[in-house]
Amino acid sequence: MKNIKSKPLKKIMQYAKPYQGRFNWVIIWAVLLSIFAAARPYLLKQTVDDYLKNHNKEGLLIYIVIMGIVLLLEVISQFFFTYWANWLGQDIIKDIRDKLFKHITSFKMKYFDNEPVGKLVTRTVSDIESIASIFSQGLFMIVSDILKMIVILAIMIYMNWELTLIVLIAMPILIYATNIFQKKMKIAFNEVRNEISNLNTFVQERLTGMKIVQLFNREKIEYEKFKVINQNHNKAWLKNILYNSIFFPIADIVSSLALGAIVWYGGMQIIDGDNSTTFGDLFTYTMLINMLFNPLRQIADKFNVMQMGIVAAERVFEILDTDSQIQNIGNIEAQRFEGKIRFKEVRFSYLKDEEVLKGINLSIASGSTIAIVGSTGAGKSTIINLLNRFYEIDSGTIEIDDTNINEYSLQSLRKQIAVVLQDVFLFADTIYNNITLYDTNITKDQVIESAKKIGVHDFIMSLPNNYDYNVKERGVMLSSGQRQLIAFLRAYVSNPSILILDEATSSIDSYSEELIQNATERITRGRTSIIIAHRLATIMKADTIIVMDKGKIVETGTHAELVKLEKGFYKNLYESQFSIEV
Repeated sequence: MKNIKSKPLKKIMQYAKPYQGRFNWVIIWAVLLSIFAAARPYLLKQTVDDYLKNHNKEGLLIYIVIMGIVLLLEVISQFFFTYWANWLGQDIIKDIRDKLFKHITSFKMKYFDNEPVGKLVTRTVSDIESIASIFSQGLFMIVSDILKMIVILAIMIYMNWELTLIVLIAMPILIYATNIFQKKMKIAFNEVRNEISNLNTFVQERLTGMKIVQLFNREKIEYEKFKVINQNHNKAWLKNILYNSIFFPIADIVSSLALGAIVWYGGMQIIDGDNSTTFGDLFTYTMLINMLFNPLRQIADKFNVMQMGIVAAERVFEILDTDSQIQNIGNIEAQRFEGKIRFKEVRFSYLKDEEVLKGINLSIASGSTIAIVGSTGAGKSTIINLLNRFYEIDSGTIEIDDTNINEYSLQSLRKQIAVVLQDVFLFADTIYNNITLYDTNITKDQVIESAKKIGVHDFIMSLPNNYDYNVKERGVMLSSGQRQLIAFLRAYVSNPSILILDEATSSIDSYSEELIQNATERITRGRTSIIIAHRLATIMKADTIIVMDKGKIVETGTHAELVKLEKGFYKNLYESQFSIEV
């Protein structure tokens, strides 16, 4: 097993510790299986030499019954060994998958900016399934086969050392071929896993963006790109198949030649009257040699399965070992914010040496509504990301209620901040579950009451099954305006201290906008609210309007104050926007 990497295997075995009792029983069943499997051929030798040769019917019947009992015990051992090994493997990958998913959900947003979703799906699903095969088809099977081989060799040496010597001469050839096969297959399996990851990533992205694919008539282009990736995947598997096609015929030839040599040598001894070899020996060796060489041949295949599991484990542990979490060292549990927010000389960059925020200083009074406007890339949404601690700032401080947000526990901080985004994400679930997100503290009566307050109830009741209407994947059964209304209701029922509307009315119809304007007025009442908008008509009533450009705050004031500034950024933006609308 020198080609099997020990480090990831040791990590996997750490997950077996809670199931130590079951692990021990798997080993016990493997030992019993090897003993019972090797006992049958030896009983056959005794039957042939002691009872068939001497025409002893009573003794023959007794041995047949004994062989039947041994066979039954072998079947029972095989059942428990296989069942418990698979059971152990499934429980272990369940624990690993739980830990992996929890780990991924705690990553910074920056990690997801750089890693394709398809890759993470592959790691969480198919790679972890490959780890299960280490126990179901790899490690324990190898242990069982090795035990069988040891017991069988011991019996063969005890029975006839001369015939066993022929077997031992043939074994190094098979072992050498097996070693070469392992090395080649390891490389092939690495290629296969890489191509599977590429394939999953490509398909995931194209299915998610199918509207764009069809809208821009890219079906043929994407199909050609898929054919290339699929061809690479096909080539990787064909290499795998080629190595199997070469190795197993070689193993069969070696096994057959060894069997032929034993039959020839043993047969010559019997013909010559040499009592060192009996008919029972020849009968038994035809079984024993297959029982010895088949596990050796299959061990190569099981090593391959194990290597694939190890490769998959390395990929999974690479993510588990990734330190990309927001530091959650705060010990203050935020129960309810007054809503006073302050940015002090905040600097931030998504990419090194490319600052997005350049020394932002911003104060927001408790209970006030402020609006942030500016051109695309000015840094508006970045402020929201930092307030929620999706990213860590480069320097400066952000305070809520005169306390650095790093001092609050991450969960309590985010629980007090609700965000309504322009691109609303809905899960393939009911409207009710998309609103509550399975928060058991929110009842259906509360949801209905909140929906009535912000004017969304009638819209929901017009849908089939009302609050139990399934919106399907990403909410495709609803219009963009309807999805926005659901997002507003989701924010409202969470009863946040701070509300953030990020371009929440930029791409909806006039009817939905009217509903959302009413909802906005309702849910911003009595709480600190931050509105980011391109459409200035939606933020004229804000207490303060902050104008950003290239990562800096360039203007601050009310709408009435800002439109009076000659050559002001806001005034130019307002005039250009309303001249277009007119």
